[in-house]
Amino acid sequence: KFEFNPKDGIDNPALSLAEDTDGEAAGEPRFYLLSKGSAETFGFCLHEELGGGGHVVRQVELGGLAQRRGLQDGDRLLQVNGRFVDHLDHQRVVQRIKASGNQVLLAVLDSDSYEAAKALGRDLAQLLPADVRPRLCHVRRDKSGFGFSVSGPEGTKGTFQLSVRHGGPADRAGVPTGSWLLELNGASVRSCSRAQLARKVRAAPPGTGAGLAVALSDPLVVFQLKQSGSKMTLLVASGAVEEFYRLRGLQVPAAAADASWLPYKARELHMVKGPGGYGFLLKEDDYGAGAIGQFLWEVDAGLAAERAGMREGDRVLAVNGESIEGLDHQQTVLRIRAHEDRVTLLVIDPASDEFYRSVRLGDPRGAGR
Repeated sequence: KFEFNPKDGIDNPALSLAEDTDGEAAGEPRFYLLSKGSAETFGFCLHEELGGGGHVVRQVELGGLAQRRGLQDGDRLLQVNGRFVDHLDHQRVVQRIKASGNQVLLAVLDSDSYEAAKALGRDLAQLLPADVRPRLCHVRRDKSGFGFSVSGPEGTKGTFQLSVRHGGPADRAGVPTGSWLLELNGASVRSCSRAQLARKVRAAPPGTGAGLAVALSDPLVVFQLKQSGSKMTLLVASGAVEEFYRLRGLQVPAAAADASWLPYKARELHMVKGPGGYGFLLKEDDYGAGAIGQFLWEVDAGLAAERAGMREGDRVLAVNGESIEGLDHQQTVLRIRAHEDRVTLLVIDPASDEFYRSVRLGDPRGAGR
């Protein structure tokens, strides 16, 4: 215990101790982009521990993906795909990682810095950048075209910047002018030359692509998009977001994209059971690449499901706010029956489901509601 003495000034031991503690709490979060094969794991477990706070990284597999990237035992998880998670229920955080698919962006803080920050009552979200998410935009052309052009330094691969016409289709779809093009229709342009980008657009499926005409403008080569397609999906990043990943040597992940601008949405169905029940049938089926889902069929006219907006072929993503990722048919049924007379389902229709898979966005739940 130290008594305060004004004559001691900054040499007072109590003041020095407080300053040191404050410095220790300012540990820098670390960012890791983990990309695995479909048969692999990320190489770590996430624990919730008695007497300790946060979501704790444990059992980092020796030689596994997480260890090779630098994740350490005891690290506290702060962000998953650009979303702050320290305040969330542990199971929801685990579900977010699982729903990310084969790629996930994690932000962690070492255990000492985490505990010091908590002891001082710091807001951990303030240690993280405001928004590190790229943006997915679905552009439909009008009579004047798509409303943007793409430019890039001659001889440089994968560097394509967008110029967006105010009020045009790209602007309405949420494409920021000056942003960088990362993917076109779910395919990366990172290793593309200008000629390869032109071929990639020309090779796009009917109705999704556009032709490219080349016009020289020293020192840039400008690709002006023609009106030969009807729609395309772009993954773009602002200059600040692109710089954030580049300085850390990370690829900008589609899994972390802000999908709120997309026209494809998951839907919440709120149902109260009537005398005839909810009025739908749940079936388990494959929906591509060996993935098993729970689908809604035989929607009865006039009953709760139809009134809530259920459509045949919808796939269930969550029940009462909890993801059903990893649950089998019987477990999903039990979750629906957990409340006797009411249930809320988060669902997605087949066209939207297919779209999210085509652009490799792991979790369509973020674009709904």
